[in-house]
Amino acid sequence: MQHPVVIIGAGPIGLAAAAHAAERRMPFLVLEAGADAGATVGEWAHVRLFSSWAELIDPAARRLLEATGSWTAPDDAAYPTGGEWRSAYLQPLADLLATVHGGEVRYRSRVVGVGRSGRDLMVDSGREADPFAVHTDGPSGPERILGSAVVDASGTWTRPNPLGADGYPALGETAHADRLTYGIPDLHDPAVAATYAGKHVAVAGKGASAQGVLVGLARLAEAHPGTRVSWLLRRPSVGDAFGGGDNDQLEQRGKLGQDAKAAATSGLVTHVTQFRTESVTGQADGRLTLTSIDGQQVTDVDEVIVVTGFRPDLGFLSEVRLDLDPALGAARVLAEQIHPDHHSCGDVAPHGYRELAQPEQGLYLVGMKSYGRAPSFLAMTGFEQVRSVMAALDGDLEAAGLVELVLPETGVCNGAGAFDDPDAVSDAGGGCCGAPAVEPQLVTLGRSGR
Repeated sequence: MQHPVVIIGAGPIGLAAAAHAAERRMPFLVLEAGADAGATVGEWAHVRLFSSWAELIDPAARRLLEATGSWTAPDDAAYPTGGEWRSAYLQPLADLLATVHGGEVRYRSRVVGVGRSGRDLMVDSGREADPFAVHTDGPSGPERILGSAVVDASGTWTRPNPLGADGYPALGETAHADRLTYGIPDLHDPAVAATYAGKHVAVAGKGASAQGVLVGLARLAEAHPGTRVSWLLRRPSVGDAFGGGDNDQLEQRGKLGQDAKAAATSGLVTHVTQFRTESVTGQADGRLTLTSIDGQQVTDVDEVIVVTGFRPDLGFLSEVRLDLDPALGAARVLAEQIHPDHHSCGDVAPHGYRELAQPEQGLYLVGMKSYGRAPSFLAMTGFEQVRSVMAALDGDLEAAGLVELVLPETGVCNGAGAFDDPDAVSDAGGGCCGAPAVEPQLVTLGRSGR
């Protein structure tokens, strides 16, 4: 390669991509907007993952770290917090990759634009022959970097979905931003817990993050009577919000769902269904009133915790050619398998460079960004994605095409169905998935000679 592979993001998947590049002796440059490796993971350092260490370390990264003789591998069976994942694995890996010949990791380097050198989006002629021009804003100011390929592993964490039901902030959401928290607050921190103790807290969202918040608030309420929680759900019923329980092949994910179910049915949490926030208004006593588009209101709210998911930042990709699902903003071929309104089995088919390639040759969206707005991305999916992509960029199409991935079943197989129809969810395992789930099988795509 005349220029390095530019990898956007020094998170788990970006660093895994760099590890595979290092093993293949491909020049690479990792650009990270944060001050260190796994900067966004650091923002939820207190959260314990429901994947074990065995599922959180990329195989190529493990080989590189073990070869140093100075890295102590964590217990594969343990479940780290985000902070532990970062300190015991991500930062040591980034430090190692920064010493690899032909490799570089830059921090505080925010990518603000990706295009083709000398050609804007409209120009066709000779486009694929030119390198990428990656524009950054770093410690030394604006910079233009040439790359032979771009692997975008920037994730979605920096763009949380708003409270507003239209996809935009609700009326008054921005004005009352000091009373809204996006993500999972660290309720073990006494200063943070004091913000919610004895208060009326509204929680919006139903995924794993929302479940973690409900569990934490229920514990807080036990220690601080007067704490009450209104759980805002856009759907007409709780449905399968708590997952598959004992049938979930990720034990800790199943346990989280069970703990959340216990919290939600403890009497400390009030369910408010079919609530799609239109506005946030202040009351005379300083509290908030949340109003739904159908006129429902939740009053006397002290704090709001918004855990409604995330969306990808596509703004800096406006000068490259993309083919994404119009609803999710995900790689188009993945959309039907990951859309939460249509599918919830967790059985995403193995996929690699072919499925992730964009019309702009040499550009790949990987990791959480490849899922767009869809939830439930697992690190092991991203590790296999970048293994395939880096093999393809190295010209090893045989290895790139051998995509092997077994994901743990969620224990839920009923898709959300129609947005407003509570009867669209079947407990019998129907809906999007058809027959009940069977034991997962190893699937290989793109065999040699195909």
